[in-house]
Amino acid sequence: MDAIGADMPLTGDLLVMVNGMGGTPLIELYGIFNEVHRYLAGPDVRIARNLVGNYITSLEMQGFSVTVCRLTDTLTDLWDAPVDTPGLRWGR
Repeated sequence: MDAIGADMPLTGDLLVMVNGMGGTPLIELYGIFNEVHRYLAGPDVRIARNLVGNYITSLEMQGFSVTVCRLTDTLTDLWDAPVDTPGLRWGR
């Protein structure tokens, strides 16, 4: 998170994605998300959207990635649009 914070201001409405590589249990991914949430806790930041799970994997590889995106109104509208794919479904 320090590296992400060095690259962009961690303020405003954020999208946080914790992606498992395929071999990390979901409960551990939620533990990572909890740590990211704690790291970002403050009056000037809000995790407005989040996604936790195994979405981009590598044959049961251990580990995870954290993606943070600052949301604009347009990006939030696009994120909230209906999705119907084999890996994701929402908003129908």
